[in-house]
Amino acid sequence: MLENLQPGLFGLINCNRDFTQPTSWGKNQFNNSFPVALACYMYSKGLKLNYLTLDHQLKIKHQEIDVQQIFGISPISNNLFFFFESDYVPYRKIVIGKLPRVDLVTHDLNRDNLCLKNIEIKLTALPDNSTYRLPDHQYGCEIVTRPDTIVYLALSICYEFQHQKDKLLSYLQPVCSEIHDWLSISQVLPYISSMINCLDNLLIDNLEIQIPLVMQPIWKTLGKTAKLDQHCLDIFVWTNFAFTRLFFDIATKSEEETIQRPMRSVV
Repeated sequence: MLENLQPGLFGLINCNRDFTQPTSWGKNQFNNSFPVALACYMYSKGLKLNYLTLDHQLKIKHQEIDVQQIFGISPISNNLFFFFESDYVPYRKIVIGKLPRVDLVTHDLNRDNLCLKNIEIKLTALPDNSTYRLPDHQYGCEIVTRPDTIVYLALSICYEFQHQKDKLLSYLQPVCSEIHDWLSISQVLPYISSMINCLDNLLIDNLEIQIPLVMQPIWKTLGKTAKLDQHCLDIFVWTNFAFTRLFFDIATKSEEETIQRPMRSVV
């Protein structure tokens, strides 16, 4: 009977990866396919995911969210298809040029292969190198964000305003109209704080449109050892609005005289 078993990950029945092939188990593939399987498993156990949203004070609010809301359809549905490392087709119409790929796009096979949701996935280890010596409750983890994640964050907001361009412009124009050369550090740098303020106002006024953007699974070990903690796995989901805090707050406090990564992400 064991000879008939095929390698695979929980819940990933319909997807664009063949888990009988060694290449599907490489680091880059495993880092986004395993978290999706973990989410499916948590759903099967009736568990919800931690949900990080933004509130009116621009603070992170902790809630819970059902996995079905992340995928746009029940994780156990036979109509669910997981498309890894694909572009999110609905965003193509608001982009000039090539749209970058996102870690996961879900499709509904029963509705002409309709694109449902897009999610960036950041598998993180807990604790990281800077906190493993601290007590357990002070552990932290490092999250690496690629430029494409920031692109999808911006697109997720633009998409909501595609039929309300004047409304979006009312937030951006007062600051952006002052900049004539966006490649000039000397022109852009003085307006970073003003950009953050106008974008924060946009977020506060439109909290109801924030959506899940980043799935961050936690892989917890005992200190810096390779041994897994008894409660080793969990998932946090950031909304697009909440995720801005990871670089907005740093850019606000920065006194650098050149454009740093957090500032570039704001721009």
